[in-house]
Amino acid sequence: MLEVSGLKVSYGQSEVIHDVAFTAHKNETLAIMGRNGMGKTTVFKTLIGILKHNAGNIVLDGQELTGLPSHARVAAGLAYVPQGRMIFSHLTVLENIQAGLETATQRSRVPDEIFSMFPVLQEMRHRKGGNLSGGQQQQLAIARALVSEPKVLLLDEPTEGIQPSIIKEIAHTLNEIQQMRDITIVVSEQILSFTLDVADRLMVIESGNMVHDVAREGCDAEKITAFLSV
Repeated sequence: MLEVSGLKVSYGQSEVIHDVAFTAHKNETLAIMGRNGMGKTTVFKTLIGILKHNAGNIVLDGQELTGLPSHARVAAGLAYVPQGRMIFSHLTVLENIQAGLETATQRSRVPDEIFSMFPVLQEMRHRKGGNLSGGQQQQLAIARALVSEPKVLLLDEPTEGIQPSIIKEIAHTLNEIQQMRDITIVVSEQILSFTLDVADRLMVIESGNMVHDVAREGCDAEKITAFLSV
């Protein structure tokens, strides 16, 4: 569903992503793990078109995305929930979700299933986004991305700044989304327990290189933890 090959990204004269390649299959949840500063967010921003890459290909369901602006990538089926969530704090919950309908081809209203997956958003639909807790804002950001009918959902550090009990809720919701929709999820993360709850496969990025790739069933938790340790 998503195939990335030979991806190279530079900041100025310094190359920070080196020949990154990976494939995320249909209905698979792929986790890209790594410490801060290892390149996770840079890869995600490049996939969605916020950052330009020097070389490589990004193919979504057979369509080459290289050279397309971000909004065209969203229309092609790629959705992005950025680190820090980036919801519209001055808009209501409902207005935030409706903002995701801009590229939806079959919908003009928020589908009921969104509120069934995120019941707290139903209760708070007329509240300003800025008045929600961090966990509620994360659910709002995911809901906003889902109404664009994505084939692939990119989640950048969804557990950042969220309390453990809410992290469990988000893991449960992501698994529910997988069951309800034909969707591929690619998530960047540092918390191994969360990753093991949601991911079918784990990769590790270190200094802009993919250094480890393993199915969840064969995952060596100690080895992954060693990669994540400073």
